[in-house]
Amino acid sequence: MSHNSFGHLFRVTTFGESHGPALGCVVDGCPPRIPLEAAEIQAELDRRRPGQSRFTTQRQEPDAVRILSGVFADDRTGGRQLTTGTPIALMIDNVDQRSKDYSEIRDAYRPGHADYAYDAKYGIRDYRGGGRSSARETAARVAAGAIARKVLPAGVVIRGALVQLGPHAIDRARFDWDEVHNNPFFCPDPVAAERWAEILDGVRKAGSSLGAVIEVVAEGVPPGLGAPVYGKLDADLAAAMMSINAVKGVEIGDGFAAAALTGEDNADEMRPGNQGGPVFLANHAGGVLGGISTGQPLVCRFAVKPTSSILTPRASVTRDNQPADVRTRGRHDPCVGIRAVPVGEAMMACVLADHYLRHRGQVGEPAPFQSW
Repeated sequence: MSHNSFGHLFRVTTFGESHGPALGCVVDGCPPRIPLEAAEIQAELDRRRPGQSRFTTQRQEPDAVRILSGVFADDRTGGRQLTTGTPIALMIDNVDQRSKDYSEIRDAYRPGHADYAYDAKYGIRDYRGGGRSSARETAARVAAGAIARKVLPAGVVIRGALVQLGPHAIDRARFDWDEVHNNPFFCPDPVAAERWAEILDGVRKAGSSLGAVIEVVAEGVPPGLGAPVYGKLDADLAAAMMSINAVKGVEIGDGFAAAALTGEDNADEMRPGNQGGPVFLANHAGGVLGGISTGQPLVCRFAVKPTSSILTPRASVTRDNQPADVRTRGRHDPCVGIRAVPVGEAMMACVLADHYLRHRGQVGEPAPFQSW
């Protein structure tokens, strides 16, 4: 299986399966002399970790990360552990697999899942949780994203939120980033979070699932990141988000809603600023013009489909092309989009770190406009 790496100068390769002994990643291209401790990576992994509420899979994985290479500490560093500029290898052990839960789908394909596609391509598939197609793979991305955040310039803040559960969207008038930490949904609207709890309880008890929309915003991004024509920042960001398991759609800024606007409404008008750059009067473009960052908040949303592993029998076929009704037992997220919030943040961080290093390598440090 190829294509397990992404990025150019900041390059991440992930490995491991859902029910294998471990998973992890190798981060190549991280600059040297950056302070890095396992606890900093663990803090991000703990936000994605399963089993923290009744609304996520009850698989109990501590997701304890180990740094195997790429850091060094001695008296010359003041005892601090610093990156060395060599590949950083991270390992996360799997400790709570229940492979027997998947014995019923050993020879049948789950509708909506990657089972058939993997088998059609490789002629073999890991039916235990889906192997590489499992959302468990995203733990390695979150670990890499923690390192990417350390690479970015001071002042870059990346935050994500769940803004829609199934057909139930938040009220933008109540959007509050502080509320994201006060509920199990990463929801910025406290009223919506209470309503979602009731809705998802019913879905969970029925053995079904719901999709979601996640919004990730990066503030303090300097202007100039990204390169025309085939290295556009928004193109790489869309590809990164689309590579997350179960994602079926990505939009930047107003996205598809921009098609309903007029040219006058869609234009992000500008006025002179006091730091040598313009002040934008709107941000329909989501912080990117011509594939290059403008210094405005970088806004990205992605849609996650409902979890394919459900208890309701669905019509399918076996590997021998015989009819079968498939229902998936085991422990699954009734809405996999909830834990996708820190994953989206991590992918945003990795893309920005890669483009920051690429920009610095071509034209030097970005222009000093942290906010206009």
